[in-house]
Amino acid sequence: MSISWSLVIPVKTLVAAKTRLAAATGPHRTRLAVAVASDTVAAALSCPPVARVIVVTADPAAAGPLAALGADVVPDPDRGLNTALRTGAAHAVLVAPGDGVGALQADLPALRPAELALALEAAAEFDQSFVPDALDVGTTFYGVRPGRTFAPRFGGESRAKHLAGGAKELCVPGIDSVRRDVDTPDDLRAAIRLGLGRHTAAVVRDLWPDDTPPSDVWQGA
Repeated sequence: MSISWSLVIPVKTLVAAKTRLAAATGPHRTRLAVAVASDTVAAALSCPPVARVIVVTADPAAAGPLAALGADVVPDPDRGLNTALRTGAAHAVLVAPGDGVGALQADLPALRPAELALALEAAAEFDQSFVPDALDVGTTFYGVRPGRTFAPRFGGESRAKHLAGGAKELCVPGIDSVRRDVDTPDDLRAAIRLGLGRHTAAVVRDLWPDDTPPSDVWQGA
């Protein structure tokens, strides 16, 4: 089954973003957060099944660059992550009621459009479904088919929460970049091995100019 998707991507205020990377990134932390979100949005917009990307944020410093990439930006009501996602989903349904609606984490700097397409193709077969993160604890994608109730359960051990809520876990081979969110330096190193998008790659080069991996590591460079 093939359907079009509206993807909702929540972006925190930059002062609260990527705090576990603060020691490693210093004054570049907020720049890295914008870069990671930019690569996530750009990859999603390049994915053929994705009709639109809706960014939910309260931070104009993030809203501007992401809108410039082609995302629709709606204000975050600042009542938690799942409320932000439901706000974006409501906008998506108004704009395109016949499309599937998905929530995608904003911290997927190695995201590849082809791998996201595989996940969305699998998601189209179920009323609600999700992709677990690389640690099998959290969630990087949650989606529903057109007309189904959008009930995200992000936060903490969200894999277990989505399973308990009846969502189908998508065990799709070959979607490592969809599962690799970045919260810690170890996560970032793992994303580097997969291949970073160009925005994140540029920041990482500035952060570690004398310890740059080979050029073929940098996706999109």
